[in-house]
Amino acid sequence: MEQYFSATQKMEQEVMFPSLLRGVFPQQEGAAPATGGHTDLYERYQLLKSIKPMVEKGLASVNDQSPTSTDADTALDEGADNNLEERLSHHVNGLQQVLTDLTKNTKALTRRYSQILEQINLGEDQSSS
Repeated sequence: MEQYFSATQKMEQEVMFPSLLRGVFPQQEGAAPATGGHTDLYERYQLLKSIKPMVEKGLASVNDQSPTSTDADTALDEGADNNLEERLSHHVNGLQQVLTDLTKNTKALTRRYSQILEQINLGEDQSSS
C-alpha cells in the first residue's frame, strides 16, 4: 500500500497540466490493460485521482453496509464463520493485486507525462535555435 501512496503522490506532484494527457493512450510496457475499452491517459488520470480518497479512507467508510449486531449473531449461529480465514485471505490477495495494478498504472502515467514534457521542451529548444 505504501508503494501505491508513493506513486500517487509522485503523480500528483509531477502532473501539473493533466490536459496534456488528452488523446494520449497508454504504452504497453508497465501499464495494466485498459478496462472497458480505449481510455486515454487523461481519463485514467481522473480515475486514479478519484480512487485515491477511497483507498485512503478505506472501503468501510465509503460504503457503510456493516451488518447489525442481530445479523452478525444470526450469521455466527448458522456457522457461517467456518472459513473466515480463507475468505479474508482471498480478499486481502485481491486487494493486493488491485493496489499493484493501480501502482503500475500510476507509475506508467507519470512516466508518460514526463516523456510528453521532454518532447515539448525539445520542440521549444529546436524552434528557438
